[in-house]
Amino acid sequence: MTKELRLGQARLETTTKVTLAVLALASGVYTYLGVRGLLNGTTSVVFFGAVIYASAVSVGIYAFWSYLMRFLPHVESARARSWLYLAMAIGSAMIIAMSSWLNAAALAGSAALELHMANATETYQEQFDRAHSNALAAQSLLPDIQLASKRFASLGQQERSSGALTGTSGSGTVAQLLTQMSTDLDRLAQEVNESRSRAKQQFEQGGKHLARMRDLASGNGPIDARANDFGGEVLRLIGVIAALQQTSVAPSVKRAAVDLGKTFIAPAADGGSLNLQQRQTEVVDRVEKAVQAQSIALSNAAEEILTRAPAVAPRFQPLSPPEAVLLYARDFLPSWAGAISIDLLPAVLIFIMIIVEGAIRRDDGVELDAETMSAADVMRGVEIYRQMEARYQGDRRALAPNGQPPADAPLNSEYLNDTGDETGLTSSDIAPQNVARLTPKTEGT
Repeated sequence: MTKELRLGQARLETTTKVTLAVLALASGVYTYLGVRGLLNGTTSVVFFGAVIYASAVSVGIYAFWSYLMRFLPHVESARARSWLYLAMAIGSAMIIAMSSWLNAAALAGSAALELHMANATETYQEQFDRAHSNALAAQSLLPDIQLASKRFASLGQQERSSGALTGTSGSGTVAQLLTQMSTDLDRLAQEVNESRSRAKQQFEQGGKHLARMRDLASGNGPIDARANDFGGEVLRLIGVIAALQQTSVAPSVKRAAVDLGKTFIAPAADGGSLNLQQRQTEVVDRVEKAVQAQSIALSNAAEEILTRAPAVAPRFQPLSPPEAVLLYARDFLPSWAGAISIDLLPAVLIFIMIIVEGAIRRDDGVELDAETMSAADVMRGVEIYRQMEARYQGDRRALAPNGQPPADAPLNSEYLNDTGDETGLTSSDIAPQNVARLTPKTEGT
């Protein structure tokens, strides 16, 4: 197996270098695309600055992983290997810091900006609807105002036609007072009604800005140009929201309601008789109480509207593609995974090389054959062979005084013939670990 592993290492060496170069180049290209959105200046300054930074990243990544691939698999000391693992961890963190997040920006920067604009659109939509709702909230007071106005007008008409309140018909003090109260309430109702038209115009204008913002967030074309146009639409929409806040007549209704009760001045009775004047005074007192009750009711209703949370349009924060990718990192985890994998994939190759090198070390002492022997191993084997041949011939002569081998001497791979020819010795038999096996057997051993 050792032979096959070493052969595989040799064949894959070029592939490993090419793979590492391609990965470093790819990381440099995406780093260039990402860093270009962070630089400011003229076109040439941005271009050369991005190219220099991307080139430095590519060279750094290639050199870093080349060093580790060359040394880490061959280091056997646990202490030294631990230090190299620490260096790999530190270098990987630095690569992520200087390259991976820019790669992610190149992969998902446009999508991240579109997401940022879409989220901003939803935020401004919510505040716009709140401002419009607050502006129209005062419209809920309109029926109460109109109803009070009709009631005063009806009482005044009845007093003029039949004297329903004082018992004496005619346009006297009570009739005039009721008519004046109805007129004041009609004027307030008209003001509330006019605010509805203004709110409607503002709502239509804001709706156009929101529609344009949605088109820019999900449209086509360069993302930088769309982001600039989006910022302009946001500023115009913020103006509309502020106008809607001012359109609300709830503060005016509250002031008018308070004034209605506090500034009520009872007119003097102008009846022709003392009895009529007393009846007029009594009716005026009841009208005053009714006006104060209506004032309190309208004031409380307006206060409830004013206590609503106001619409607060946040300031739009323009972002570059790298900043958007960092802000919405959780929404683009696949892009982050791909960007980091481009930079850290060589770490997997290093682990594979460490495993293979460990397997070669374990098998070297068992499966060393002629194809893997060095020249020194071959020369040492030849010398051992010559020494064994001389010793064997001396033992043969000692056993046979006439110089001939005994008739019953076994002829097998452990012996040589008289001429010194090999009778069964293979190249693996002369390896150092097989020396003991090649020692000739003699009597008594």
